Amino acid sequence: MLNFVCTCCGKHTPVTTRAPKCECGGIFELDYTPPKWDASKIDTKEWSLFRYREFMAVEGDAWKKVTLGEGMTPIVELEPGVFVKVDYAMPTLSFKDRGAAALVAHMKAIGVEKCVQDSSGNAGNSVAAYCARAGIACEIYVPEGTSPKKIAMIKAHGAGVHVIPGSRDHCADVCRERVAKEGVYYANHVVNPFFYEGTKTYIYEAFEQLGRIPDHVILPLGNGTLFIGGVKALEHLYESGAIPKFPKIIALQSELCNPLERARAEGLDHAADVTPQPTIAEGIAIGKPLRDREILAMMKKHDIACVTAPEDKLLACRERLARQGLYIEHTTAANFAAWDHYQELYGPASDVLITLCGAGIKSDH
Repeated sequence: MLNFVCTCCGKHTPVTTRAPKCECGGIFELDYTPPKWDASKIDTKEWSLFRYREFMAVEGDAWKKVTLGEGMTPIVELEPGVFVKVDYAMPTLSFKDRGAAALVAHMKAIGVEKCVQDSSGNAGNSVAAYCARAGIACEIYVPEGTSPKKIAMIKAHGAGVHVIPGSRDHCADVCRERVAKEGVYYANHVVNPFFYEGTKTYIYEAFEQLGRIPDHVILPLGNGTLFIGGVKALEHLYESGAIPKFPKIIALQSELCNPLERARAEGLDHAADVTPQPTIAEGIAIGKPLRDREILAMMKKHDIACVTAPEDKLLACRERLARQGLYIEHTTAANFAAWDHYQELYGPASDVLITLCGAGIKSDH
């Protein structure tokens, strides 16, 4: 039986719990260490991210009733030394399907019948879709200003939608208040550790596809769902001896919402206090990331650089990619704006892996 372990008090709790966090208020982590990486353990007959289930905390066969064939997204060498992983080639057009598939598979395994979740749009859409597939009732809370197309997709999957006035952080507070009052299962992509079991596969796939990991890896950083999963997978590969060195990770935030970039620059072990300003990179506009201490500890351990994406460069980057055949959403454009900014700060670099984490059709507003 798998257990959660509290990141605050260290108490172990069975993963069958419906509680979103420890009794002490601490955030859960999974008490799970994957076996040493061995390519022969990849289920090459399974064309979804569950081909890597030997290295994931996956319980039983519940995933078979949940998967929508997510994962195995293409990698394109856009120009010499610049590799993009087209991770919006997913059932709901965003990388969040990786985490949602793993989280909903866990929910299915333990018999959850109803859940709520808060999101800037993409994660809510993913959870709604996989809950529809699994037969789990679902309600999604989104902040005002969320793309109407994302809201329309969530509703199309049969989920209830609550549009909350105010910031993304306030939206999360409203949803968590309901969880506290009603005890409904909190299918949150930040709080629930099973989500990261899915986002780990971004790196596993890239390694299987390229046969190596590029020297630089760009990871967007809002709540850190791809960042944490990506770092965990890279640690796994490195500690298994599958890769000879740890790549240079470049984390990025919006220049208008940068609590972790500020904290990194100031040497803090917690997120800096910032007042988020409106940004079209809505997917990373998180002023109070819940796993800030975990993220900053990872950044310190691996000497991870954190840079900001200039707001006035986002649309130009989006247009640049579109003219190369790849139509990305605004938050994805921040990856390229930040990579350009990184090179301005530290000099020219190449051999980089950049995620195309969301499709442009969802953020035309």
